[in-house]
Amino acid sequence: MCNTNYLLSAILLLFLGSSTLLYAQKPKGKLFIIGGGKRPVSLVKQLIATADLKKNDYIVVLPMASEEPDSSFYYINKQFKDIIEQPVAMLNFDAKRANDLKWLDSLQHARLIFITGGDQNRFMSVVKNTPIYTAIHRAYQSGSTIAGTSAGAAVMCQYMITGNERLDTLYAETFDKLRYDNLETTMGMGLVSKVVIDQHFIKRSRYNRLLSAVIDFPKLTCIGIDESTAIIVRNKQVEVVGESAVVVAKKPRGIVKSKQNKVGVKKLRLSIYIEGQKFNIK
Repeated sequence: MCNTNYLLSAILLLFLGSSTLLYAQKPKGKLFIIGGGKRPVSLVKQLIATADLKKNDYIVVLPMASEEPDSSFYYINKQFKDIIEQPVAMLNFDAKRANDLKWLDSLQHARLIFITGGDQNRFMSVVKNTPIYTAIHRAYQSGSTIAGTSAGAAVMCQYMITGNERLDTLYAETFDKLRYDNLETTMGMGLVSKVVIDQHFIKRSRYNRLLSAVIDFPKLTCIGIDESTAIIVRNKQVEVVGESAVVVAKKPRGIVKSKQNKVGVKKLRLSIYIEGQKFNIK
């Protein structure tokens, strides 16, 4: 038993340690980041086309963000099965399964990994600092498409919006005041760097939240993705697909802050993109 545990620990250390060099390379994969809401058939077809599935490929669904993982899997699996014949598997990781080598191997070699909606904090509580995190990154680096919707969109970036405010204790779908140092963020997956992502953006009027993000992170590009809409990230190039729009805020200048956490900005670049338009993350 001791030898078995030692071998398992050694394999996991190798699995985690070998990823450091891998992350420094340009990823061969793509990201398909959906702003939540309904998923039109056309959007799911675009996701499948982006993943470029071959005959022997398969899809893995990660439902850990959801309070009802079986239901989350049921609906996305049904959409996939109406379009493709490739296998779709649910891997509902928890603390016990986080070191399961068979599950990790299946995750790492999936051609498409889909992260469902729910609570992004719940997802990261399972994934953070585990081999699951490493397996997703290795899949992305080697050519897999990583997709997510709603909470699954929020986890994509390094600085993940938790949904909470620093200055108010009650949760609200959007911020009713514009203040600096009010946006709570924590560690996300870091699959796309130099951006902050918000979801359900136009539908839930999350403009104050995005403006808070660009003020708190003036060197980052802050992206608000509306429902039934997605961005496809290929390295630094971003393409918009879907029914609505994507709002991008960046490069604030002349930020003035008061002791009451009020904030003023003299210049701010704000753009709105619709399907077919592209922009770059610098």
